[in-house]
Amino acid sequence: MNKLSKLAFIAATAVMAASAMAQSVPASRQATNDNWVNGTGEYVWMNGTNELCWRDAFWTPATANAKCDGALVAQAPTPPAPVAPAPAITSQKITYQADALFDFDKAILKPAGKEKLNDLASKIQGLNLEVVVATGYTDRIGSDKYNDRLSLRRAQAVKAYLVSKGIESNRIYTEGKGKRNPVTTGCNQKNHKQLVACLAPDRRVEVEVVGTSKQ
Repeated sequence: MNKLSKLAFIAATAVMAASAMAQSVPASRQATNDNWVNGTGEYVWMNGTNELCWRDAFWTPATANAKCDGALVAQAPTPPAPVAPAPAITSQKITYQADALFDFDKAILKPAGKEKLNDLASKIQGLNLEVVVATGYTDRIGSDKYNDRLSLRRAQAVKAYLVSKGIESNRIYTEGKGKRNPVTTGCNQKNHKQLVACLAPDRRVEVEVVGTSKQ
């Protein structure tokens, strides 16, 4: 026998020996048998130590077998973690009659005015605060310059009190609009006292609060 024939004989013998050592495992024992079973679909072909499998020509990662492919077996996707809804933004505007907070033509808070602002401060502390805007107004009696100053002083008095109750100063803005933006109509009384009483709604402090509820 020549050298080439000997090599062919040895190779053929090795293939036959490997085939003799191979054994089959019932397909029913495998989690997934696609592309791994024998011609009759009853067995998964494995080697003698049950460590290796033979794939057919139609194998893909999608048809991986738990026993033969290990980590290639498709895993169920992990569901995304639930996303908490964003907290709703709240915006509230509260109007205080200036006469309820201050004596007429004054900018010093009265005890009754402080009680009203205590309730406001409590509501603000229940929020993740964005901003507070305090805007003062006056009636039309008096000069523009005087009323602008008086309305601003009243707004600043409201801010100072809220700060004393723990509200951050840099979150509170103030402005005075004097006699602008009146809310009354038809106040034309000749009697000064009656006119002052009719114009009372114009003398006010508007406080707007913006923030989100604390969870």
